[in-house]
Amino acid sequence: MSLLEQIDRHKIPRHVAIIMDGNGRWARSQGQERIFGHLNGVEAVRESLKAAAEIGVEYLTLYAFSAENWNRPKEEVDALMDLLVETILRETDELQESGVCLKAIGDLENLPEACRENLKRAENITSSNKKITLILALSYSSRLEIVNTVKSLIRSGVNPEEVNEALFTKSLSTGEWPDPELLIRTSGEKRVSNFLLWQIAYCELYFTEVFWPEFTREDFYKAILEFQLRERRFGKTSEQISLK
Repeated sequence: MSLLEQIDRHKIPRHVAIIMDGNGRWARSQGQERIFGHLNGVEAVRESLKAAAEIGVEYLTLYAFSAENWNRPKEEVDALMDLLVETILRETDELQESGVCLKAIGDLENLPEACRENLKRAENITSSNKKITLILALSYSSRLEIVNTVKSLIRSGVNPEEVNEALFTKSLSTGEWPDPELLIRTSGEKRVSNFLLWQIAYCELYFTEVFWPEFTREDFYKAILEFQLRERRFGKTSEQISLK
């Protein structure tokens, strides 16, 4: 029986998030520059998106570029931005045909103008699609997101007594979507790296030694099967605790 056939379609996580790690190390193992890994990582994105859509995942969030990544060498950052622009341009029609709704979160104003324009165009073209929502985290920092959310609530004049977990969750950049139920990180690293810190409070974490450029549809299925074997537990929210 194949991995796909083993998956229980009644226990599919609605939202899966992925930290796509290991592009640079994989490239070095091939005797290539880091950008070679990023180029090959695009295929892993396609495979993961197809796998997620095939089994009924509703939301897939990819940590594509962190706010900290701006500190990388300028040549690598410029190459990454060029790759992002080219990939969005190339893939928009395919996303539309496949029923994928594209969204982006993060400090998008830091992105090059061409990047922002192509993102907005792709978001507009795919906005009515319902098959699966692909969320790209770009120039993203979870701590900054939380700080900015606090500032936004203060500026909007919300009474402090009215602030609770539900309101705060809704006010985040991910507020229109359910929190991830499964977080996958490739390359063997076991940390969350400032990614969706609030949103993954009760998320199942799955770590694999596979470098991102080698991550296949079968690897995605393995993560889903591991998720389905776990007994999920949820602690009390701060509101529930305060009522005791």
